[in-house]
Amino acid sequence: MSDPIAQAIGLQGYATPHEGIGGIIKARVTDFRVEEIATPVHHDNRGRFTVAKITLTNWETNRFCNQLSAKLRIPRNRVFFAGTKDKRAVTSQLFVIDAPMNKVAEVELPDVEIEVLGRTHQKIGFGNHRGNRFTIVVRGCCHPDGTPMTDDEAMAEVERIQNDMEASLGGQRFPNWIGPQRFGSGRPVTPHVGRHVVNEDWEQAVMTYLSMEGPNEEEEAQAIRKQIRENGLDEGLLESLPRWMGFERRMIEHLLSNPDDHVGAFRKLPTNLQLMTVHALQSIVFNKSLQRRLEEGLPLSRPVVGDIVGRIDEKSQLDVNSCVVVQERTLNRIGRNCDLGRLATTGPLPGSEISTCEGQPGGLEQATIDSEGLGSVSWNVEAVPRLSSKGTRRGLVAEFKEFSVDTVPIAEGSTLGKRWENGPGEGDRWHPEGACVRFRFTLGSGSYATVLLREFMKGPLSNMG
Repeated sequence: MSDPIAQAIGLQGYATPHEGIGGIIKARVTDFRVEEIATPVHHDNRGRFTVAKITLTNWETNRFCNQLSAKLRIPRNRVFFAGTKDKRAVTSQLFVIDAPMNKVAEVELPDVEIEVLGRTHQKIGFGNHRGNRFTIVVRGCCHPDGTPMTDDEAMAEVERIQNDMEASLGGQRFPNWIGPQRFGSGRPVTPHVGRHVVNEDWEQAVMTYLSMEGPNEEEEAQAIRKQIRENGLDEGLLESLPRWMGFERRMIEHLLSNPDDHVGAFRKLPTNLQLMTVHALQSIVFNKSLQRRLEEGLPLSRPVVGDIVGRIDEKSQLDVNSCVVVQERTLNRIGRNCDLGRLATTGPLPGSEISTCEGQPGGLEQATIDSEGLGSVSWNVEAVPRLSSKGTRRGLVAEFKEFSVDTVPIAEGSTLGKRWENGPGEGDRWHPEGACVRFRFTLGSGSYATVLLREFMKGPLSNMG
């Protein structure tokens, strides 16, 4: 069955041919738990910043930062963290905050736990963590025909898929697709905005962000976006905007006061979200290049001549500066090091300085760039230079560790929210009487839990958000 969101973001194909267990994740918020594995922060009693471990339940990271900065009466850009987490989840991570410890400790917000750890001179930024530890429950496992799976059937299918992934990719590896969170789970708008950003069409960038519809967005938001598409912007919009559409409100307010300043309106988005639009566009190229490689039958974890491979460092991250092109004379040696996990094959996140592979894999990468209409893009953004990108490479496979699976009892339906109560919809693959499987694992920073689970579930992306 066609999955339009998966098709749009290039997240198609699997490492194994098995049917998977189906099911849904996030039937309730506590079914999805993430604990950040933080890079050590040096504490200093004389430090300027406060270090806090903050646990959020059902909070989008950027919206929490806005609320926190408002409570502390500091600019939003004085709150630092290593990575955005899933919204519908229980997440725990470090924040470094430019505010006194006692003020941070006094902050009270619903479904937020703040544990102040000390002070530091050290900021943290994106990717400044070693990875994440996940505990995720998949509920309602079922066969492709919609009939429920028993516990034994689901566990046996998980074991088959795990064994086959190991046979084809090597021990505890999976295809390192970039997950739907990068693109906006309810509304994959970011790559569309990013396409306008790199072409410096700022009016289209802003209006796309404000008005593009999303198949899984709330009805209230869909109505607002439809109104913008049909009638443009006016003061009346501000009265009907729900409170949680704060980014849209600031952009609209700016344009009503400054009708021609679309760059200024775009800058009303948080800095990391501005960057995310360009990163999402690059991610489309990576995903679709990986997809083409699977379709052509090229291996993911073992190199072929022309591939670009790089060293995997002690944090399980790709050292981009170490990348080299595989030649016929080096193929066997590099292949052995890829098997051992010392080196990894890579795919493109294009930019002004990134090069594609050579030979057959290079042809696939260039075909993807051309098919996305990005062959002539410079990736230099003059109006907002920090959005310019030199590009980089990303490993085609990633490693998962500390992997374990068990089953949990079927929960009382009334505890699982409206989606469960409404039952499976058209295109869904889950059954309320199906087995519930709990996965535990850790991933390095930059890899996606939903992508790993997708290999086991083999269901539509809408069941994974």
